[in-house]
Amino acid sequence: MEPILVFPDPAPALLAQTLDLAGYAWKAVSNAAVATQQEPKAGWAGAIVVADEDPEAAFSLCRSLRKRDSVLEPLLLLISGAQLADLEQRDDHFDDFCLTPFHPRELEARLKHLFHRAGRGPAAEILEYGDLVLNLETYQAAFGGNPLDLTYMEYELLKFLATNPGKVFTREQLLSRVWGYEYYGGARTVDVHVRRLRAKLGEEHASLIHTVRSVGYRFGVSRFTPHD
Repeated sequence: MEPILVFPDPAPALLAQTLDLAGYAWKAVSNAAVATQQEPKAGWAGAIVVADEDPEAAFSLCRSLRKRDSVLEPLLLLISGAQLADLEQRDDHFDDFCLTPFHPRELEARLKHLFHRAGRGPAAEILEYGDLVLNLETYQAAFGGNPLDLTYMEYELLKFLATNPGKVFTREQLLSRVWGYEYYGGARTVDVHVRRLRAKLGEEHASLIHTVRSVGYRFGVSRFTPHD
């Protein structure tokens, strides 16, 4: 695989270490012009853009990458929790996002998910809930045979809710059980992901994720069963 484009240059130490330990080839760039000049003949494998320190430069690069004749994908955005409120207006700038400071295992899982979405990865165990189908290895999901374009954490949240149908979870429980460690985004992180999930499920099926007032969220009503 060709190297991953990383912004900024130099890359943050934890990001560089995580990519190196995971075996990814990567190259840091300082702006769009350098990204074009140093692009491999076969193109960049993807991009990781860190936007918490210099968001103006980061989103400028994202816009440039998205306006290319051959749009660069996948693009993973690293942001601070304070930037969540601005994210809804920038959905077309990235394929997935991760809050900083990030956990290395989460970043690795997100990258794996993004590259699987690009068509790489082996067949895997399938789980079903009605018309909803989840692939546990490739992190792919479909509803009624139509693929759902989910980010890593949208998929993880949907999987967790769907494997516990009818059970109500508070936002704090979801942060602990889905994100798995002390998360810096707070309860708003859950609300943002639920809103995005509902939008992707479509108006007809958005009610599968039900808001329980003053408590949290509940998915469906019946049992989630493995596919034979």
